[in-house]
Amino acid sequence: MSKKRSHDRHHRGDEARQQPVAESAGVVQPAGAYVLLADYERRSLAHDPGVPEQIEAPGLWRAIGFRVGEHHFVSGIDEISEILMSPPPVTSIPSTRPWLLGVANVRGNLIAMVDLKQFLFEQRTHVTGRARVLVVKQSGGNVGLLIDELLGQRNLTDADRVGAEGEADARLARFVTENVTTGSVRLGRFSMVELTHTPEFQHAAI
Repeated sequence: MSKKRSHDRHHRGDEARQQPVAESAGVVQPAGAYVLLADYERRSLAHDPGVPEQIEAPGLWRAIGFRVGEHHFVSGIDEISEILMSPPPVTSIPSTRPWLLGVANVRGNLIAMVDLKQFLFEQRTHVTGRARVLVVKQSGGNVGLLIDELLGQRNLTDADRVGAEGEADARLARFVTENVTTGSVRLGRFSMVELTHTPEFQHAAI
């Protein structure tokens, strides 16, 4: 073997060691994993949730926004135990109110499923790809509330609530403590505690 061929082979070997290891057939090789980790770190740093002082700032109320029909609501983040991204299959219960859809098995736990729009407005929810279920604690077990759409986390400050208004709709007045307008959206502050303590909500039997 000539010195030139030996040099070329040695040079190509160096290049191979310097090149990232290719990903193949869905298996992430070490070099690819490093790239992924670097990308995760970059995106994590880009997502700034705020320093602890901002998150727990006095007067800041953290909530989950959701839509029921044309109404936009927010409930305290501490009032919602879990969010199901798709309504689970339910087993109906005879001789109950129409708004009680039945019971669902969620990871081995049975929860009552309620159509919140039908309970509030006597209008059945048409389940679409945006429908979600808010799981709320109540005495005797959890209850799942079917909603039209999840709006995500909302943070309201005391300044946002300066112009808050009451609720004029008699169907909502028991549950909505105030309405806050942010931008073009009117958000009703919906109390899950009041809902689950309401006698009509606790007695679904006909």
